[in-house]
Amino acid sequence: MKEFTDLALDTASRKGASYADIRICFYKDQYISTRDQIVTGVRDYENSGFGVRAFYNGAWGFASSSLISIEEVQAVASLAVDIARASAMTIKVPLELVPEPKYVDHWQTPFIKDPFKIPNEKKINLLLKINEIMSKVKGIKRSTSYISFTSEQKFFASTIGSFIEQLIMRSSAGYTAVAVGKEGFESRSFQDFPLNRGYEHIEELPLIENAQRVAEEAVNLLTAKECPEVVKDLILSPSHICLTIHESVGHATELDRVLGWEADLAGTSFATTDKLGNLKYGSPLVNFTGDRTLPHGRSTCGYDDDGVKTKKWDIIKEGILVGYSTTRDTAPYIGAKESNGCSYADNWGSIPILRMPNVCLVPGGKGAPTPEELIADTKDGIYIDGMGSFSIDHQRRNFQFGGDAFWEIKNGEKTQMLKNVTYQSTTPEFWGSVDAVCGEEDWKPWSIADCGKGQPGQQGQMTHGSSTIRVRRIKVGGARL
Repeated sequence: MKEFTDLALDTASRKGASYADIRICFYKDQYISTRDQIVTGVRDYENSGFGVRAFYNGAWGFASSSLISIEEVQAVASLAVDIARASAMTIKVPLELVPEPKYVDHWQTPFIKDPFKIPNEKKINLLLKINEIMSKVKGIKRSTSYISFTSEQKFFASTIGSFIEQLIMRSSAGYTAVAVGKEGFESRSFQDFPLNRGYEHIEELPLIENAQRVAEEAVNLLTAKECPEVVKDLILSPSHICLTIHESVGHATELDRVLGWEADLAGTSFATTDKLGNLKYGSPLVNFTGDRTLPHGRSTCGYDDDGVKTKKWDIIKEGILVGYSTTRDTAPYIGAKESNGCSYADNWGSIPILRMPNVCLVPGGKGAPTPEELIADTKDGIYIDGMGSFSIDHQRRNFQFGGDAFWEIKNGEKTQMLKNVTYQSTTPEFWGSVDAVCGEEDWKPWSIADCGKGQPGQQGQMTHGSSTIRVRRIKVGGARL
């Protein structure tokens, strides 16, 4: 690999690039899906290639190829500089790059069992067993399950002098039961928290143990009461609040979105740079960190695709906006002296862009309540579990979220199930209404495995860990999505 990377960087430098880097990447993906007692898909996919970035007069150029050879590396590196030169002729404000030291290192996801060495028969038998358990519950008409793995190996080198090898391993599984009755149909899912681990993650998940419960809850949803349009206190599980964090905090504090660079695809952000350090984003109990070092986090790695060593930082501190997700070319816009290490490309053929890190809600401190204590302390509320549909405006301010399962809380007790529940709020109002955050023992690393961003579109993964929270006096109603 060193021969190829040196050649690419030397070619780009000789053509006038003030900075260049190259990523040589090898990917393996496996996805197995089942329906009832049928295997509906076994997909094994491998691909490899490289991408070169060149920086010239404040502009980027990028080119890539699936053919890794001496001639192709030279040609692609030369093309990247040509594109950067052309781009530099059109930009009004040249980009700047904050400095970064050189690193020569090897980093990999800590894992015990390589999932690609586990027989497919074992994985399929697990999924079919889950479906069998769910299908035995009266009223269940369809049971589906899946298991998924990714291995991402890449070699990064830059004209700074860095040469970094990384191996990232990802694992996840989940399933859904569909109940059908005279009332119609309803579904309930087991949504695991995808993590960067090996097959041991699948073995430790309570997949079999929860199959019957998930199916029974799907059946119970058939006769559940429709949610009225009222104002209620909400108790939100970590499996639910993950998506709300992702959309209203994670995306809203990506600096490229704040600067308007993403406006043509998925919107901008209300959390503009003039509000840094003074915007009241939530109540004093609300603390969020950006963290690309979180053990087994979905966005965790040793170095980002700018060659920046990853770290942890504050995004919201005691309810106040204090930080953003940044890269080497966005950090200068807020006067930062270094990047927060948020550059990532989902493929060798994709140019690195700013992707949110693991954005996590800090658990409550000493004396924080348990979920049971929160429920006991709530007279009139709704408990929401799991992720559902959502809608949020292009400034990440006004939103509506659903969930996967809902229970009414009356006089301190979780009672009957509800269905078709959504809640509506604005980002500052919602997080400003948080009056309780459970403690560290309740904190769970729930994750998003399919976040889309960029043009052409790229897929990202990130963990949004949290404890159970209570949000006071939020408008709820029937599903409108």
